[in-house]
Amino acid sequence: TYFEFDSARLSAETTVALDSAVDILVRIPSALVVISGHADERGTREYNLALGHRRASAVADYMVAKGVDGSRIKKVSYGKEKPLLKGSNEEAWSKNRRVEINGG
Repeated sequence: TYFEFDSARLSAETTVALDSAVDILVRIPSALVVISGHADERGTREYNLALGHRRASAVADYMVAKGVDGSRIKKVSYGKEKPLLKGSNEEAWSKNRRVEINGG
């Protein structure tokens, strides 16, 4: 899921994608997930780690509100340390402002 610049707000498109993940987690109650928050290269390391955490928390909070047990969710922030796409342009920045959900 992707985010606007300097934002942890979930878009309508993001909530649709998250609903699919929630459905899977509800069907497989033993499944664990790791939600990793990321930011683009702009801003300080500390700021981007905090922003990545806010993004991961927004996704986790949404999942919990939809019925997923919070103890099944681990949150981690990588800030700008693990870009999906290298580059200093809007295309790269937009791909790097994201949350990834993986099996835990």
